[in-house]
Amino acid sequence: MNLTEKYREMKRRGERVTALTAYDYPTARLLDESGLDIILVGDSVGMVVLGYEDTTEVTLDEMVHHTRAVARGVKRALIVADMPIHSYDTPEQSLETARTLVKAGAQAVKLEGGVSHLRQIEAIVSSGIPFMAHIGMLPQSVREEGGYKVKGRTLEQAEALLHDARAVERAGAFSVVLEIVAPETAKMISQAIAIPSIGIGSGKECDGQILVTHDLIGFFPWFTPKFVAPEAKVAEQIRQAARAFVARTRRG
Repeated sequence: MNLTEKYREMKRRGERVTALTAYDYPTARLLDESGLDIILVGDSVGMVVLGYEDTTEVTLDEMVHHTRAVARGVKRALIVADMPIHSYDTPEQSLETARTLVKAGAQAVKLEGGVSHLRQIEAIVSSGIPFMAHIGMLPQSVREEGGYKVKGRTLEQAEALLHDARAVERAGAFSVVLEIVAPETAKMISQAIAIPSIGIGSGKECDGQILVTHDLIGFFPWFTPKFVAPEAKVAEQIRQAARAFVARTRRG
């Protein structure tokens, strides 16, 4: 059974897809041991690890570096790697980028865009590389958009997103991420396609959920998206441990 068939079957059975991000070996290994379906080497590494303002500064070399680290820690989850901005401007470039990430240890790749990137998606899928789609809010376009805005609030936007979702499904995507999509639109899309929708900030009616791990565990306290309810406070634990070390050392 190929990935597309596997994930279609999961959706038919009503099994929710679970996905989190990882950018290094220990995080990837811990997440893998936790039973996740998918570990995404996200270009969100730009903000939560590398200190960039957004994902638009992330390079392919950086994605390769972090994909290699994650691959060393994962034994069972599916490793998906993000294709960074300007690494898939043409079908030829997108295929070369996808192959580079697979060589680094990814088992599937993801790029941002629907109908606008069908030729790139088709080039990847036709080569035999599994593909995860990403529509809705596209972080690589955040500067043009003027911020992170909810998509699918109007009928026109909702219809465009549905068109995108159906297009990437026909092109061979095994799943589609819906980022910051109005919940009612995300529900409508999820019911209209046979591949799983994986939501982030798009309500509870998607076929699965994905989050940036740093948001989930409170490891990036300077900014937490409104749709995230952290399950831990790792940043504060690190501060407490470091303060204890400083105090103990200074006491001699």
